[in-house]
Amino acid sequence: MSIEDKLTELGLKLPAPPLAAGSYVPWVRTGNLLFLAGTISTFNGQLTHVGQVGKEQTVESAYESARICALSTLANIKAAAGSLEAVKRFVLLTGFVNAVSGFTDSPACINGASDLFVKLYGDAGKHARAAVAAAGLPRGSTVEIQVIVELRG
Repeated sequence: MSIEDKLTELGLKLPAPPLAAGSYVPWVRTGNLLFLAGTISTFNGQLTHVGQVGKEQTVESAYESARICALSTLANIKAAAGSLEAVKRFVLLTGFVNAVSGFTDSPACINGASDLFVKLYGDAGKHARAAVAAAGLPRGSTVEIQVIVELRG
């Protein structure tokens, strides 16, 4: 079953690839590595989750926010590589959670992205990871993720 078929089976669809919002590009490929710029919780340009976990958002809503970030990242992978099937493995996911001071449950929030990558790619979706709380993120987004993948060939 293709990755896009798996997305459909999960009731998910890819948004349009997010555009760069500053002086950067959405991805850089060097050799077989694809470095993806950070994606915030937007779907087709609309913010889906705004605010801090522990204030306006919960761990559960931040999990969903991370999942939205993962879908945007997948859209950028498809735009860069031509197909989601081009991914050989996920290498690194760095996740940031907009949270109140003292928040310590960032890993549970970032699991929204990690779990989706593993559901779609199995063992190839497993990755090294950091999950960090931050006092604020671009546009007030609840989550931002940054990913590195290895491509086939």
